[in-house]
Amino acid sequence: MTSVASEARVARPGGSVDQPIRERVPWRLPSRVVTLCLLELEKLRHDRTELITRAVQPALWLTVFGTTFSRLHVIPTGQVPYLDFLAPGILAQSALFIAIFYGIQIIWERDAGVLAKLLVTPTPRAALVTGKAFAAGVRACAQAVIVLVLAAVLGVHLTANPLRILGAFAALMLGAAFFCCLSLTIAGLVLNRDRLMGIGQALTMPLFFASNALYPVALMPDWLRWIALANPLSYQVDALRGLLVGTPAHLALDFTVLVLAAGVGITAASALLGRLAR
Repeated sequence: MTSVASEARVARPGGSVDQPIRERVPWRLPSRVVTLCLLELEKLRHDRTELITRAVQPALWLTVFGTTFSRLHVIPTGQVPYLDFLAPGILAQSALFIAIFYGIQIIWERDAGVLAKLLVTPTPRAALVTGKAFAAGVRACAQAVIVLVLAAVLGVHLTANPLRILGAFAALMLGAAFFCCLSLTIAGLVLNRDRLMGIGQALTMPLFFASNALYPVALMPDWLRWIALANPLSYQVDALRGLLVGTPAHLALDFTVLVLAAGVGITAASALLGRLAR
């Protein structure tokens, strides 16, 4: 942080000091993103109990909801057992729940003065937002390991192909990046921790239920089907399901939507980051 802050500043006429010169070296942007992701891993290393506590909810969905509905056979999923169908949806849900409250963290950083110090460094705002976004993805992937182990214990037929598993982690990170940026964008609009918490709680379950995480899109009424098709979570679940369980999936479309959604989210959150720091 000290070396970054000590870089050149531009003097305005009259002696005032402008913002630091933005770095023009292309490799600096990914290096800053990687640095922020490593900081997130350090947080996890110092507080490993958070992974366990955050895994309780997806574990309950798998063990209670999943096993019960598997026995009832009320949701037709073709040749795929319902628990196998559900597990990728719960992975996506856990990533959503982690990422959607990242705006609260950045408001806390604003109140503590950390955000103002970051914004006066030469680090581009897009790098700060992208670092936050993919740090959320790192947390989502760390929790996904616990959920996948539990799913395997419950008998979910998961792939052993390492490339498919890596692809699933990539889909998790992209989805978490978008929902983290959505949270940061809302934070930049409402500027208040309590309001953001209320909006986040109001968004999570509609996003989850208006997707293909719990049931196939074909079973939805027409109005809900259109919402599901516009919901990035549906494309994340479709990619996870295709990669981990082997169901038919539209991987090219899924990853295209996730990359575009993450890009739009990063752009919007970066534009509002300065407003948050005022």
